[in-house]
Amino acid sequence: MQIIDLATGRQPIANETGTVHAILNGEIYNFQSLAETLRERGHRFTTRSDTEVIVHAYEEFGEECLAHFNGMFAFVLWDARRQTLFAARDRMGEKPFYYAERNGWLVFGSEVRALLAHPEIRRALDLRGLCRYLGSGYLPDPHTILEGVRKLAPGHFLTVTFGKIRLDRYWDVPLSPGAPAGGPGPGPDACAEALWGSLCDSVRSRLVSDVPVGIFLSGGIDSSAVAAAAVAVAPGQKFKSFSIGFAETAYNEEPFARAVAEWLGTEHHQFTFTAADAAALLPGLGDLLDEPLADPAFLPTVHLARETRKSVTVALSGDGGDELLCGYPTFLAVTPLGWTSRLPRGALRRAARLLDALPTSHRYGSPSFLLQQFFRGAEHPADVAIQIMMGGLPPAARGRLISRQIRETCAAFDPSKDIAEIMAGAPSRDPISRTIYHHCKLYLAGQTLVKMDRGTMACGVEARAPFLDPSLVELACAMPSSVKLRGWTTKYVLKRALAGRLPDTIIGRRKQGFGVPIAQWLRGPLRPLLEETLAAERVRRIGLFAPESVGRLVSEHVAGHRDHRRALWILLVFELWREAYLPGASWT
Repeated sequence: MQIIDLATGRQPIANETGTVHAILNGEIYNFQSLAETLRERGHRFTTRSDTEVIVHAYEEFGEECLAHFNGMFAFVLWDARRQTLFAARDRMGEKPFYYAERNGWLVFGSEVRALLAHPEIRRALDLRGLCRYLGSGYLPDPHTILEGVRKLAPGHFLTVTFGKIRLDRYWDVPLSPGAPAGGPGPGPDACAEALWGSLCDSVRSRLVSDVPVGIFLSGGIDSSAVAAAAVAVAPGQKFKSFSIGFAETAYNEEPFARAVAEWLGTEHHQFTFTAADAAALLPGLGDLLDEPLADPAFLPTVHLARETRKSVTVALSGDGGDELLCGYPTFLAVTPLGWTSRLPRGALRRAARLLDALPTSHRYGSPSFLLQQFFRGAEHPADVAIQIMMGGLPPAARGRLISRQIRETCAAFDPSKDIAEIMAGAPSRDPISRTIYHHCKLYLAGQTLVKMDRGTMACGVEARAPFLDPSLVELACAMPSSVKLRGWTTKYVLKRALAGRLPDTIIGRRKQGFGVPIAQWLRGPLRPLLEETLAAERVRRIGLFAPESVGRLVSEHVAGHRDHRRALWILLVFELWREAYLPGASWT
C-alpha cells in the first residue's frame, strides 16, 4: 500500500548506479529532512519516496543508517557490490518481518503466508510455539508458531553475506541503569510540558501523507491526547475521527469518544460492534492472522478499519501510551507483588481458587476482575506474574489443557524462560521501569502492535502511533517513575500535560481499556461456534489438547458456573488459525 509519492515511488528503488536496491514496508517519517542532508552530501534523488532515503542513507552511513531513521519499518536492501543483503525492523516492532533459512534459501516477508508460498518452507507446528502461545496469548519475538520460521525482533537487523547470516541489535528500550523511582530529576510540570511538546512534534511528522489522515478515537486518554495534539499542530485542518463501541454498556466508550470529538471539533464517525459482527468475522479469522493472536479486540479493530477505510487511508492511534507512561493495572500491582512474594505459595493458590469461584463482574476492569487477575499470577516470580495478569495462562492451567502426548513432548520446555531471557536485558533496577521494559518488549510488540497492524492492513488502512516516536520514547524512559505513576494515579504526567487541553471528565476517568464482552457472547450468540470448534470428538481427533479438560471449561462457562473466557478464547482462536494454516493435521 503506497502512502508517500504515489506517482514515482514504485518499489524496489535503486541508487544512481543501480548497485543498491531497497523495498520497504512502512514509513520513514523524517525522510524529507534526511533527504536534504543527503543531497548536501552529493546524493541525487529521482523520486519523492521515503524508500529512496534508505538507499542513499545506507550508501552514506552503512549499517549505522538505522540510527538516522525515525519511522515504522521493515525493509530489505541488496548491495550488489558487497554481495550483501541487509534487512532491519523498526525499534518498537510496529512492522513485522518473518524469515526462514532452509537448504541454502533465505525466504522473508511481512506475512507468514508469503514464506509458505516457497516450496522449501513447510507447514509444521512448533510445539514449543504452541506452549508459548498458551502462556501469553501471542508469540513473543523472535519466535513463531511454525517450525523453522522466525521473526526479526524489534530494534534488530540482519545481514547475509556469501550465505552467512548475522543478527545484531541496534537499539533497545532506553531505560537508564539507575532510573530513579523518585528523587532528583525533572519535576512533574517540566516533564508534562516536555511530553506535550514531544507528542506534538511526533504527531506533526505523522501527518505527512499524500492521502487523507484520520484519528482512531476511543475516548481513552491516549487516543484523545493524540487527537488534541493533531488539532493543536494543524489548527486549520478538519480531522475525521473514528470510534467503535458495543451495545453492552459496561464495555462501551462511545460517549467518551463523542465528548472528545465535540471538544476538539473533529468530524466524528461512530460504529457499533455486535456479537453478530463477531460471528461473521470469526470463520475467516485464520485468514486474517499469520499466527494465532488471542486478543478479542482484534475483531472490532478489523471492523473499525473497514469502516474507516471508506473515508481515509491513514489513521493515528494511541498505541504505546499505556506501556511507556504506566497506564495498565499491572503497574499498580508491582508493589503488592512485592508483599505477596513473602507469603506461602499454597496460601496464594488457595486465594486464587477462592476468587476464581466467585462470580465475575461483567464490568470491564472491575475490582473482582482485577483481583482474580492478580492472584492468578501472584504465586509466580514478578515477571511471570505480570505476563499472566496481561492475559496468558498459568503453567498449571496450560498443563491441564494440552494432551498427554504433547505434554510429554514438551516436558522439558518452560516458556517462562523466554521472559527471563528478555528481562535479563532490562537495564533498570527500578521495579516500575522494569515493568515498562516488560510491557514494551512483550505485550506491546507481541500483541498490541500485531493486532493493530494485521487488523488495519487487512483493510487497506495504515495505522501510525505517535507515542512510539523515538524521541518521545527516550523522553518517557528518562522520566522518573514517580511522575508516571503517582500513588494510585496512572499516567500522571500525561494527565498533567493534558490539563485544559481535554475535558476534565476524560482526564480523570478510570481506565477502561478496549475490552470486548466475549464472556457473554460465548454463552450466547457465539456458543454454537464454540461448542462445535471445541467439541470433544474433534479435540480428541486432532490430539493437541485434552478433551476432558477442554470440555469442562466449555460446559462450566456456557452454564454460567465459572468464567473461562480467557482460556476458551485462546483455544478457539488457535483452532480457527490451525484450520486455515494446518487443515486436517493430527497429532494423535
